[in-house]
Amino acid sequence: MKKTVFMDRYPIYSIELSKEEIKVSSADEAVEYFKEKIQNHPIAKFITVFEHYSHTKELGGEIMDGLIDAKNIIFCFGQAIPNTKILALRPRSIAVCEFEDKFVIDFLEAPKEEMHTLMENWAKGLKR
Repeated sequence: MKKTVFMDRYPIYSIELSKEEIKVSSADEAVEYFKEKIQNHPIAKFITVFEHYSHTKELGGEIMDGLIDAKNIIFCFGQAIPNTKILALRPRSIAVCEFEDKFVIDFLEAPKEEMHTLMENWAKGLKR
């Protein structure tokens, strides 16, 4: 996993996997993989999938060259509400971006190390 600070403030973790080294063959299959991980976790709750590519295309928005599909899996690990601020960090999102020859998986750093490590392991688990 590679950590970058996007726009000088957002810690984003990314993994890039070639289609030759990944267990899935489409963004939809990657989404199903993450949905299964979420649904099998004792506190995670699957919320929805946002069809980001379709949404942007329908708006006539700019889409980077080479991008075939882009989806966000929206889910939550929240098992407590210790203050109002924690809700600003929820729900979580994992981005799945498909290109001709690779997938890029991105997510924002989680405030709880345990959950962050779990998302990293899920992303790395796509690798054969």
